[in-house]
Amino acid sequence: MLTSPSSLPSTSDTEIPPERVLAPIAWRSVFVVAGLLFAALMALAGRHGYLLDELYTRVAGQHLAWAQIDQPPLPALVARLETILFGDTVTALRVAPALVAAALVVLSALIAREVGGTGRAQFLAAAAAAASGFVANTGHFLTTNDFDALSWVGVLLLAIRMARTRNLKLWLAIGAVVGVGLYGKYLIALLLISLAVSVLVCGPRDLLRGKWLPLGVLIALVIPAPVLLWQAFHGWPQFEMAAAVSKALEDLAVVSFLPILILIMGLFLTPFWVAGLVALLRRPRWRPYRFVAVAFPVMIALLIITGGPSNYASALQFVLLAAGAVVVDGWTRTVTRKVVIGVALVANAALSAVLTLPVLPIQAYADDGVLQNSSFVQFDQVGWPELAAQAAAVYRSLPAEDQARAVFYGNHYGQAGALDRYGADLGLPRAYSGHNSYADFGVPTDDKTVVIAIGVDRALFSDLFASCEQRGAFTLDLPVSDRGQQFLVCRDPVRPWAQTWPRLRWIGFQCPYTTKPVTATSATGCD
Repeated sequence: MLTSPSSLPSTSDTEIPPERVLAPIAWRSVFVVAGLLFAALMALAGRHGYLLDELYTRVAGQHLAWAQIDQPPLPALVARLETILFGDTVTALRVAPALVAAALVVLSALIAREVGGTGRAQFLAAAAAAASGFVANTGHFLTTNDFDALSWVGVLLLAIRMARTRNLKLWLAIGAVVGVGLYGKYLIALLLISLAVSVLVCGPRDLLRGKWLPLGVLIALVIPAPVLLWQAFHGWPQFEMAAAVSKALEDLAVVSFLPILILIMGLFLTPFWVAGLVALLRRPRWRPYRFVAVAFPVMIALLIITGGPSNYASALQFVLLAAGAVVVDGWTRTVTRKVVIGVALVANAALSAVLTLPVLPIQAYADDGVLQNSSFVQFDQVGWPELAAQAAAVYRSLPAEDQARAVFYGNHYGQAGALDRYGADLGLPRAYSGHNSYADFGVPTDDKTVVIAIGVDRALFSDLFASCEQRGAFTLDLPVSDRGQQFLVCRDPVRPWAQTWPRLRWIGFQCPYTTKPVTATSATGCD
């Protein structure tokens, strides 16, 4: 075990060193770590399959807009570009996340250097970042979390640098990062609130003086103006979405808050980020950076109050991890201690990979109860081709005249996205869904009078169509969340589609993660 951070050696306890005495950036060793991580992530990118959110983002890339109900436009734009550049495959979709993960490794080393870390400490920070579950999860999936993580860590690096150099012009750079970050996810607002509170509480308050902060705020608002205006003109649906997510996760957030807080970085890296937290609070020479440590409990308090999951604080925790690498570097003065740290890094990397990345055959996760419960994200990546194939079987069982006027309807965007991805090769008609912004991707035309629906509330659809009959259910040997969802064949809408569609729209979180209703409509059947 590591000794108390207060007893660890410190090279200086006087004042922040000027720029000229910072250690050189250990580019070679840091880039080696980042490169190895990128290669490993790309080697695993094609295993198992698309995450259900990725199926949605892929289709969103075909319907680009300034924003969507549940996310800003950057993920969809990246999905579109990756598809054009690298092909329409799950591996292609995950190039950008792997690059983000590599960038986070580099940023971790730069943060360690900024607080006085040597080249060895920078390498240790890069290795700890690469071994963390936070970076592994960010680097494997194309989601809003990728760009959120990058913008948060970028803002924190710039804030630490500004606190050290007192160069208030860095507010302009912070404003730019925030502005671009809002194209990826709106959650960065929580970071800004936490930082504002922490700086007001413990300083350095002089960072808030002068003209550069207002100019930075202006930049942060001007850059994402199209996104913010879209939200305003559409009644701020992001707030409705956030409320639905909080409701869906309220019980899970309470029960899993502390375990996720620990596992998001990794059990064996806990001494690293805790050491960083304590050192930032106690070391005199790190006093200008104390606001980063204070922002962490402020963020935790905000999440508890709002019902948010603890992983929303992971980027702040990641910065504590980078600072902790400097503390741990001072502790590793003997061969034995270096071995202990090496074992901790390897063990954490292995644990994070097993829980987050598809390193094991999917059946191994299904056969082991512990893995099945702790790695449920693995099962959101499988079963989609099988779902499309079984949907195709239902379609082919219809008479030719029904096939000519048929469309598919997926209860959630993952189902509709799977049919969009695999349906063309199976000769299937277009798939629609009322879930979130998928509802805006298109509405069936009135000549489409036969609907093959998956996983919907039969009572609702029976009210909307002249007849509905069950045509089996989705079967799979793996414990995927959609297993057992019924296929319904419904004919002849009782109203035109323009009047029927509003009954099918719903905003919320995916049903697999909750046993409670998550929307105001009954269309989901998520009871």
